[in-house]
Amino acid sequence: MRYTFIPILVLAFSSVAVSQSEKPNILFIFLDDFGWRDTSFMGSDFYESPHLDKLASEGMVFSQAYSASANCAPARACLLSGQYTPRHEVYNVGTGPRGKSEHRRLQHIPGVDILDTSIRTWAHQIQATGYKTALMGKWHLSDDPLPYGFDINIGGTHSGSPPRGYYPPHPNIPSLQGLPDDSYLTDYLSDQADAFIRSNKDRPWMLYLTHFAVHTPLDAKKELVAKYEKKKKGDLHDHVAMATMIQSVDDGIGKIQATLEELGLDDNTIVLFFSDNGGYGPATDMHPLKGYKGTYYEGGIRVPFFVKWPGVVAPGSKSETPIIGVDLYPTLIEMTGASLPPGQAYDGLSLVPLLSGAPSASMKERPLYWHFPAYLQAYSVTDEQRDRLFRSRPCSIIRVGDWKLHQYFESGDLELYNLKDDISESRNLAGLRPEKANELLEQLETWRRLVNAPVPTQPNPDFDPALEAKARAGH
Repeated sequence: MRYTFIPILVLAFSSVAVSQSEKPNILFIFLDDFGWRDTSFMGSDFYESPHLDKLASEGMVFSQAYSASANCAPARACLLSGQYTPRHEVYNVGTGPRGKSEHRRLQHIPGVDILDTSIRTWAHQIQATGYKTALMGKWHLSDDPLPYGFDINIGGTHSGSPPRGYYPPHPNIPSLQGLPDDSYLTDYLSDQADAFIRSNKDRPWMLYLTHFAVHTPLDAKKELVAKYEKKKKGDLHDHVAMATMIQSVDDGIGKIQATLEELGLDDNTIVLFFSDNGGYGPATDMHPLKGYKGTYYEGGIRVPFFVKWPGVVAPGSKSETPIIGVDLYPTLIEMTGASLPPGQAYDGLSLVPLLSGAPSASMKERPLYWHFPAYLQAYSVTDEQRDRLFRSRPCSIIRVGDWKLHQYFESGDLELYNLKDDISESRNLAGLRPEKANELLEQLETWRRLVNAPVPTQPNPDFDPALEAKARAGH
């Protein structure tokens, strides 16, 4: 079946009703650079996440959940707006060119680095229904998250990483001043989240707990280092600092969950757990996925995701339906009984029918899109990206069913993979299945026209093919 993209999506919400007197609380845990397999429930053999594992077992775990971008700022803009990157135009972290100019064949599309305040976020809409709303942690979309639908902000600025690491001082962030020298940022944010829940226990609340963890710097929690230095290394993971950072997140979630149970709020609190993009390549591994943060291979965009919703989601349930970050906007709107702002474009579908056990055949075959008209320079790790110079060059991606097509604008190269047979994206089938590649390319190009996605075409006058070839060869 061929699906047509609809620029403004009209959502027919499911029969899961939200009573005004029993509005569910929302705890949205959103981690930074947290890889697909960085929890025990997703298969880590070194990192420990018992509290997250327990929450996951009480809800629905998604094995094919995607961020709408492979790096931080655009992923967050997509999440908050419910729109793919061409609509809000946040394409990268910052608007400047990335990587060496002599290696870039095209002039990149700079986009913007602030989410347009005219876009109504899901936080706006939930706030308008009477919820107390809070952001704690990373924001990255402007200097201040409060104009975007939040009553409380602790830690959120335009900064993409924790200022000077996870231990004080945290300069230029008023809400993080005066912390004790031994205060670990992740723990502090969890403590503030706990206090917020306690102070709002008698009213509906929405907490967007968007930890900086596990973004660089890989700043180990000192009290946990010895534990992981003594622990046997896993075949998949063995990074001590990362393990301590993950445990700090998990310990905080355990504390918050205990508070929910103590206050009798557990049965009326929906918990969502998600990550902004794939893991940090030098420190973790998404195997068998190829790639990591910044690449548009599966390891850069497929992320862990679960939803615990008592009374609606069956405990221990699993879904293999592909979903994407823009789906969270209509999902949160439906969960809370909020309304969609009229005339604003949306690119996602509510997951509520899927969460409540409704058939999902149509969602499995709908197209998912990514658009990145910029450059992102390489890590020192080079074996899971297209070349040793860039994690990603300007590209668009489409996934429909089991098929995924990459289109790269510098060269016109196409990469076609069947993810059911080749989750590692190791066999490019574009030459063997040209009819499928062309079918997906036509859908991708049609979508770009509908959303006015800019494609870089202007040659970069600084590009030097000889220098690029030499650098690609490692000389």
